[in-house]
Amino acid sequence: MDSGYGNWILAAVNIIIFVFFLKSVFKPQNPTDWTTYRSLAAFFVALFAEMYGFPLTIYLLASTFGSKLNIDLTHNSGHLLETLLGIKGDPHFSLLHIGGNILVGAGFLMVASAWQTLYTAVKAKKIAVTGLYKYLRHPQYIGFSIIILGFLLQWPTLITLVMAPFLWWRYWRLAKAEEKELLISHRLKFPPYPLPNNIQPYRSQSVHPHPPHYSPNSLKSQNLLQKRQKY
Repeated sequence: MDSGYGNWILAAVNIIIFVFFLKSVFKPQNPTDWTTYRSLAAFFVALFAEMYGFPLTIYLLASTFGSKLNIDLTHNSGHLLETLLGIKGDPHFSLLHIGGNILVGAGFLMVASAWQTLYTAVKAKKIAVTGLYKYLRHPQYIGFSIIILGFLLQWPTLITLVMAPFLWWRYWRLAKAEEKELLISHRLKFPPYPLPNNIQPYRSQSVHPHPPHYSPNSLKSQNLLQKRQKY
């Protein structure tokens, strides 16, 4: 029986496709971007190396718990969630696999859409508050996290299960650091999120306490904004 493994050419093709596509939608510009890009690229390498090359996770589980968990060295067993949950039929058509495809596709779309909005804002030396940034603080990092989750639903491995929490933690740390840098570079005295409609972040050289949450339909909010525009 053909196990479906040992196909390193197919593994390399998938790695190249996903790494190239990630670069095309993320477009890393600075050292932090490149580190973020390389870390997710390493996730793809670990994933597809086991998916089509050498199934380390399946080998270890089959040799240790094979009879108990009904795991063998076939390609279908690599879909661990379906195997462990006893889901019958072709795993590629299971709800878990289809859901994983949707998450991966949505994640890449989020990264691409957010980059275009962010690029336009940075070029104009403004804060990104349109597109996905109107609703989310860090849509690109959320997109990366969704991509990782989607692949874990389809093909979890020991290496990617270890990498995933570290990558999510890294995205969280980067998000916090970028927020702090944003407040300093734009001289913002309060975080720009959440932003009500038609309310732009306030900038000032002087120090002001954090203002209350504005309501776009509030007369008090409009009066406060009019006063601040005088400074």
